[in-house]
Amino acid sequence: MDIRDDRIAEAVKQTLVIRPPRQLLDTFGVTNIAYYMVTAPTYAELEKHNNETVVRKGRVIANRPRVVTPYYLSRLEGFSSDARQYFDSLIQQHGPNAPGIYYTYRNEPGELTIVPDSMQLVVERINAEIEHSRDPLTAIIKGRDDMWDVSLLKFIHQVTFHSMKGNLAQMQSRGLLDIDSLGVPLEARVRIEEMFSKVNKGDLEPSELKDELDRWGLFEEYQDRFFALFNRTGAR
Repeated sequence: MDIRDDRIAEAVKQTLVIRPPRQLLDTFGVTNIAYYMVTAPTYAELEKHNNETVVRKGRVIANRPRVVTPYYLSRLEGFSSDARQYFDSLIQQHGPNAPGIYYTYRNEPGELTIVPDSMQLVVERINAEIEHSRDPLTAIIKGRDDMWDVSLLKFIHQVTFHSMKGNLAQMQSRGLLDIDSLGVPLEARVRIEEMFSKVNKGDLEPSELKDELDRWGLFEEYQDRFFALFNRTGAR
């Protein structure tokens, strides 16, 4: 393990989710989680009597979980060659059409403030504010200042882990994990229909729908409907 790997491991070890969100990730919608990341300033190590706390506010937007297969993942863009080798190993181990849940997130960092108080006092005040507002989707995370984004990733991993079982059960109960003869989950078919509707309304670019159809190898099946959208909407 190199120096950076050691620092990452230490940042993960130092991360503590002081107050997790009181709700799990929504199975069928977008989940918007507000977070407070509290850290000791980096320069605190050089000042023995430093009594300041860095507070970062932000939001993690969790998109609706999607049912995918190893085959689908292997065709996504933006993954490294190592990741693609992993997807290939999944195909070898479970088959190309084994269903699983894919989570995507977006971090929207907000303001950063340095508060002249101990971390304990700062956390107590933030916690009291959250209790007063009764917001079930606000979290407090204690992290490491120079690698706070690593701490945020650990938080996201924990939220995902605790939500996955319930998300899977709800999808299973609706038959959304069922795979058709072409290896496509029912949830993916439902999502494609939603995308057609959004393109028709002008809420989604046709290229995004085309990319989704290509990833599933379904463009030929849907191409007549796809090209008909251009006649109805004038989409380009």
